[in-house]
Order: sequence, then C-alpha cells, then structure tokens
Amino acid sequence: MFYQATVTCACGNSFVVGSTRQAIQVDICSACHPFFTGEQKYIDTQGRVEKFMARREIAKAAKLINKAKKIREEKKEERPKTLKEMLQKAK
Repeated sequence: MFYQATVTCACGNSFVVGSTRQAIQVDICSACHPFFTGEQKYIDTQGRVEKFMARREIAKAAKLINKAKKIREEKKEERPKTLKEMLQKAK
C-alpha cells in the first residue's frame, strides 16, 4: 500500500513524497544540507564530533606519555652501570 507521505525536517521544511509510510521525520533535508546551501556546518546528532575530538586529545596525551617514557629509558641507559650490571653484561 502506498501513501502520499509528508516528510518533515528538523529545520521546519516539509514536502510530500510517495512512501509506504504516512509520515516521515528527518534530521536534514535539501533546504538545510550543507551541500545544497553552500555553507559549512557540523551536523552532529549523535555527538560524533565531540567523541572524535576526545579521542584525538587522548591520542595526543598518549603520544606525549610515550615520548616521556622513551626519554626516561634513554637516560637510564646513559647512567653509569654498577659493577654487578657490568659483570652480568660481560657474561
């Protein structure tokens, strides 16, 4: 069974299409989509941008931590060896 469905966008725009449903709710339409309007904006209904930015900050922090660990290991190798360590290495 086909209906003349009314599509209603979150921006307030509405239009009629053929569908198996009587009414359709959408988050974005041609009246507010950046491709058609020519303006750039973030359309984030599920917090994806914030999640991505949080993961990016975590990755930056992890990179700094790894760099600090590497520096510590290099300094540890530079320190003078104990007699015991030198004898174990010689074996």
